[in-house]
Amino acid sequence: MDESAVLLSMADRMLWIAALVAAPILLASLAIGLVIGLIQAATSVNEQTLTFVPKLAAVAFVLVILGASMIALVGDFTQDIFAEIAAIGD
Repeated sequence: MDESAVLLSMADRMLWIAALVAAPILLASLAIGLVIGLIQAATSVNEQTLTFVPKLAAVAFVLVILGASMIALVGDFTQDIFAEIAAIGD
């Protein structure tokens, strides 16, 4: 395979891994923010700091549940990247 094709495939995989790692945290934060926003709209309580603690708790919960798999995914990708870099150098 051409070196530029290998580099482009690594960049494509890097973007996919970044999306997979960031998605659970972002989706949990989005869902909690939406629920709190609906509650605030229904009750007319417009306190900006009210959403911070539930979002923080949701992100912490997601990291506790999925953190090990996220780190494993990034670690495997890092090992693959270094192997590919070593193969390109030969």
